[in-house]
Amino acid sequence: MPTLSDATRQYRRTLMNDLMDRTRVDPLVFTAADFFQWATNFHVDVQTWERPIAVCVPRNGEPFAVMNELSTHHLMMARERHHLWLDLARVTLYAEHPRVTQRQPLLAEVPALIADTLRAAGLAASRIGVDAAGGPLARAGAMLPDVKFVPMLADMRGLRWVKHDEEIAIMRAAAELADWVQDRYRENIRPGRLVQELDYSMAALMVTEGAKRFPGENLEVMRCWTLSGPASASPHGDGASCGARISEGDGMVNIVIPRLNGLVIENERTWFCGKPSSEQARFYEVARAANEAAVGAAITGKPVSGIDAAAQAVIEKAGCGEYIRHRTGHGMGIIGHEYPDDMAFNHRPLLANEVYSAEPGIYVYGLGGFRLDDSVVTGDTPVMLTNTPRTLAHATID
Repeated sequence: MPTLSDATRQYRRTLMNDLMDRTRVDPLVFTAADFFQWATNFHVDVQTWERPIAVCVPRNGEPFAVMNELSTHHLMMARERHHLWLDLARVTLYAEHPRVTQRQPLLAEVPALIADTLRAAGLAASRIGVDAAGGPLARAGAMLPDVKFVPMLADMRGLRWVKHDEEIAIMRAAAELADWVQDRYRENIRPGRLVQELDYSMAALMVTEGAKRFPGENLEVMRCWTLSGPASASPHGDGASCGARISEGDGMVNIVIPRLNGLVIENERTWFCGKPSSEQARFYEVARAANEAAVGAAITGKPVSGIDAAAQAVIEKAGCGEYIRHRTGHGMGIIGHEYPDDMAFNHRPLLANEVYSAEPGIYVYGLGGFRLDDSVVTGDTPVMLTNTPRTLAHATID
């Protein structure tokens, strides 16, 4: 089973060190859950607005963190599995509840705790790159008058564009599982079935199959979600899914999103319950061609925006431009909508080993949606991670 080893840790650390050198900051401090996980390989188990966390990665030295005591045993378990990129001795915990004995700092003292850990690390008069300058971190800064916090969110996002080979291997394994789930959807779609019941059944099959493929690893079902019939004309549904059933002749858009060992891929398809009408078939073929154009544009050196432009050109040429409701896709990685998230307006050249969703869609009010989404790795020749067939014949379930 592919996992993130010390090779990925060193790769990410090199990226962080290079950023610190370029921007002349001494450490980087991450407070958002996704950046914290990216820097430590710890699957963050709290809402950070409720239980703030921070990890500091010095230019010279090992990372240290401030965390909530709720994570205590999770940290120990992650360390025992050799998944954690933090020394437990360098994690300072604050209390989740008032203690009578073995007292720890409380939530209100987190700013002082952050200030104390920075001071103890010799960083009380340093330039510190941060992903966000508000909240407890800002209050900590007020206690360190010689510290300068440097907001660097855009630069930090760039650290996550290019994936290590181990990351791509995990995403490929997740994609293969998603393809397997799409096959199960194809076997189980039928008229009269509750749409939500179908999705929960498919999610159960995903975790059962995942247990066979990835025992002891971290598999999350982010989404098994289907929109059937006219509701699928809204990319995020009509808000009235309870009790919805599949009808003969429905077009259906489904979304299969697993997260494996902290990395996400997307796999979306359009299915037809029975033979599609000529109108449905026409829109499907336009969406399929747009998807293929988007995948084909994920070439190193070409602009990020070229992925969206290629798909949009196909849809516009077919006379369907009025039915576009969203950009063609986004980056993939730690979170589902990973950086860059501005595909349509981002004109920088693509780098090798970025991962994108290619998900152009057509949405016809009263009829339905038509969307195919594949996760693709950039390169001289783009590589698709998801491989569920895209032909109309395969999409038709008689």
